[in-house]
Amino acid sequence: MAKKSLNDSLYVSEASAGTGYRTLIERTYEDLREDIVSGRIAPGTKLLIEHLKDRYDVGAGTLREALTRLLSDAMVITEGQRGFTVAPINIEELTDITNLRVSVETQALRTSIRNGDQLWRDKLRDTFEILSQFERPIHPDSAKKWERANTNFHEALLSACASPWTLRVIRQLTQHGERYRRYAIGLQSGRDVHSEHELIFQSAMEGQDARAALALESHIRATPELILRTVQNGVNVFRKGEAGTI
Repeated sequence: MAKKSLNDSLYVSEASAGTGYRTLIERTYEDLREDIVSGRIAPGTKLLIEHLKDRYDVGAGTLREALTRLLSDAMVITEGQRGFTVAPINIEELTDITNLRVSVETQALRTSIRNGDQLWRDKLRDTFEILSQFERPIHPDSAKKWERANTNFHEALLSACASPWTLRVIRQLTQHGERYRRYAIGLQSGRDVHSEHELIFQSAMEGQDARAALALESHIRATPELILRTVQNGVNVFRKGEAGTI
C-alpha cells in the first residue's frame, strides 16, 4: 500500500464525507493540468508517481485520481502497465483540434449573439475593455493578466449560447489548443491580435452573427496556420518541448 503524505493524512477524516480529499484531488488535478498545458511538463514526459509526490506534495492515491481525470481529458496517455505519459503533440492533432474548434465555437457564438440580452452585451463590453488594456501591445510583464483577460473575453462571447455541454467541449478543446500556442510564441507572425478581437467584439455587439463567426474562425486558425507554415519551411517548432521523466 502506498504511504500517504502529510497532506493526504490531514484529509483522511474528511475523505469519507467526500469533501476535503476531493478538494485535494481537484487542486492536484488543476496544478498538473496547468503544468501540462503551459508546457512546463513537456509532451512525451513520463509521469512517475514517486517523483510527482514530491513535486505536488501529495500522496500516491491523490496523484492517481488526478492522473485518471487527466487521462479522460486526453492530456495524458497510458501504455499497458507502463504508467502515465504526457500526451504527445503533432501537426495532425493540431489540425483536427482547430477544425473542431471552428465548427463548434463559431456556431456557439452565433447562437450566443442571437440569445444575448443587454446584460450579455454589458458583460462583453466590460471584458473587452479589460482585455484591451493588456494587448495594446501585449507586454511580457503582463502576459498572465492578458491570458486571464483573453479567457474571460472569449467566455463572455459564448456565455449566452445556452448549452453547458457545448461550453464544456469548447473549454477542453481550447486547453488542448493552448498546448500548441506556446510553441508559436516568438515566431514572427505580424499579427495584430487586438484588431482581431476588436472585429469580433464589434460584430457581436452589432448583432452581426455571420460576420462575427467569420472573424472568430480567422482568429482561431491564425496560430495553427503560423505553426504549419513554419514547419513546412523546415523548422522543428516542437523541439522546445523536450521529453523527459518526472
